[in-house]
Amino acid sequence: MSWFDAAGPRDTHPDALAAQVIVIAKEPVPGRVKTRLTPPFTPQDAALLAKAALSDSLAAAAAAPLTRRVLALAGAPGDWLPAGFDIVGQRGGGLDERLAAAFADTHASLPLPMVLIGMDTPQVTPGLLTDAAQALVSGEADAVFGPAADGGYWLLGLRRPDRSLLAGVPMSRPDTGRHQLDRLTSAGLRVAMMPELTDVDTVREAEQVAAAIPGSFFAAAFDLVTAGLAPAGARPA
Repeated sequence: MSWFDAAGPRDTHPDALAAQVIVIAKEPVPGRVKTRLTPPFTPQDAALLAKAALSDSLAAAAAAPLTRRVLALAGAPGDWLPAGFDIVGQRGGGLDERLAAAFADTHASLPLPMVLIGMDTPQVTPGLLTDAAQALVSGEADAVFGPAADGGYWLLGLRRPDRSLLAGVPMSRPDTGRHQLDRLTSAGLRVAMMPELTDVDTVREAEQVAAAIPGSFFAAAFDLVTAGLAPAGARPA
């Protein structure tokens, strides 16, 4: 289930919320990530953008004042992984099963509320993650849902894992978010809503997000690939 013992580093600051953030991600390997960006970008450039988006997402998770940070990873960790994360390997077939497993495996080792994000919204902030976790910790909500502009979702928070909330939800479709939200509300859960964000899947979306977060890893990577200047050493192997 995991490569690293889940008793790893945790935030013991007295102001830390008793909650966990999970980032679910793929190792940024050319040809396996951000394939909708190729063309016009090369697989190496698409992987560089994926690595940058993942770096921004992990940085936001690292800065959020939560008790524990988990990376649910398909692949192997690289130099993009900051300190302070426990790692669990992804398991299951489809994305719905892998999401359910990430919640279950994280909660099994530390039974605290969980907020899960992917690697496609580098504009996520520590404040957004904190707000989502606070809704669960306070008891205001049983679940938290962050819709994406393409009809999917960028964040899902749960007080406890429940495979039935995810298994069978159709993924990577324009109606994925609607199906997932319906699954939550049909189960009788009180759902707190987060602001809509844009997933980076297309070149146009990458341009919009990069412009919105100047100074980020993603904006710097986008400038490199659009200028055709990304050095080989800056690209994932």
